[in-house]
Amino acid sequence: MNKKMLAITPQNIKSDGKRSTSYDVARVAGVSQSAVSRCFKPGASVSAKTRSKVESAAKALGYQPNAIARGLISGRSNIVGVLITELTNLNYPQILSELNRKFDEKDIHILLFTLDKESDVDQVLDKVWQYQVDGIIAAAQFTDTQISACQDRNIPLVFYNRLYPQNSVSSVCCDHYEGERSLVEGLLTNGRKSFVVMSGPVDSAVSTARTKGAVAQLKGLPVDIVELEGDYSYERACSLTRRVMDSANPRPDAFVCTNDIMALGCLDTLRIEYRANIPEDISVVGFDGVNAAAWLNYDLTTVQQPLERMVEAAVGMLLERIKNPELPAEKRLFAGSIRHGATAQLD
Repeated sequence: MNKKMLAITPQNIKSDGKRSTSYDVARVAGVSQSAVSRCFKPGASVSAKTRSKVESAAKALGYQPNAIARGLISGRSNIVGVLITELTNLNYPQILSELNRKFDEKDIHILLFTLDKESDVDQVLDKVWQYQVDGIIAAAQFTDTQISACQDRNIPLVFYNRLYPQNSVSSVCCDHYEGERSLVEGLLTNGRKSFVVMSGPVDSAVSTARTKGAVAQLKGLPVDIVELEGDYSYERACSLTRRVMDSANPRPDAFVCTNDIMALGCLDTLRIEYRANIPEDISVVGFDGVNAAAWLNYDLTTVQQPLERMVEAAVGMLLERIKNPELPAEKRLFAGSIRHGATAQLD
């Protein structure tokens, strides 16, 4: 016997203050509860007529599918954990925005965990385990023990912008070493002789790779090199730039900053406080390709990371391993591209 859709009237709408369920929608729409479930399941087969009845009833009842309940049935939470350092999130927010967009296309939700510093991973992982995430994307450095903890729990793990050549774990990374080396090579070609290399936090694997690339290109050449320890922040870069400009002899003619935010702080300090001619007297380069690098008042010379391609690869690799945990680890290295701005001449 076919069910008939009830007229949607105040008498047919729940008024007990409780949330409506799929059974309430089925009753009002005159369909089975399984038909309601199919209407809210992406890709499920359902007729246009049934979908219309279900959507009308759901709207009248204020019904929304329960994601937690669906997870209990499917054995998946449809939630992935994203671990990212506070500095990365503040200085390069496009990463999180793009991750959220890509996962949203797959109807998967992000649970964000931020770290004050990369060495805080243990504290965050203790929280991650509580949420039964289907997988993890980590833009932070893990120890072998922390990687093993994920594997022991059968939680797929993909690293973003980190490489683990000695460990069987999946990763997506920009070639930080080669990108920085190429920038310095261009500065040398332009005749620069006195370099400041401004690194990021000591526990940042990304900063370490970039710094090594710059120093390796300069090593053994008749040039002056000053290495300074920054923290990826604008304020620290301003302070370090003042220190060098007030004490170095000869004054540097090239600042190599291992991220764009520090490069912007360096630029502002040189231009405003020291009236430096950029790039005629002093060249400044960064790394990342943040949005501000293209602003007219900066027009920064930097290495642009292929953000969209890297995020797409990381998301794809994680979803494949959630679906098939037996897949072997995969490592993908992406080349950055030099953005030729107005702050350095590279040829």
